[in-house]
Amino acid sequence: MPMTDLLKAEEIKNALDAFAAETFDPKKFFELVGMTAMSADEVKKVFQVLDVDGSGFIEEEELKFVLKGFSKDGRDLTDAETKEFLKAADKDGDGKIGIDEFEAMVHE
Repeated sequence: MPMTDLLKAEEIKNALDAFAAETFDPKKFFELVGMTAMSADEVKKVFQVLDVDGSGFIEEEELKFVLKGFSKDGRDLTDAETKEFLKAADKDGDGKIGIDEFEAMVHE
């Protein structure tokens, strides 16, 4: 399922542009793309698009490319941004982000 089935293309582009040259802030990004206004079920659908390997988790390697999940024009996260995102979302410390952790971070 393309991300534009869940989110507005213009909001995705504006959010990606906002972080093109600035340090990535996942909470601000989620707000800019309109995810904070979505229901928990809708956020979980976004998670499923981002969970490229279908494991039920977004692992560190997938997280590095998370912006490409929103648009092919998205940049890769730096190693520091990836680790910071993982640290902020991984509440149980297992080194990956589960669907409930993702939803909780969006609606925090």
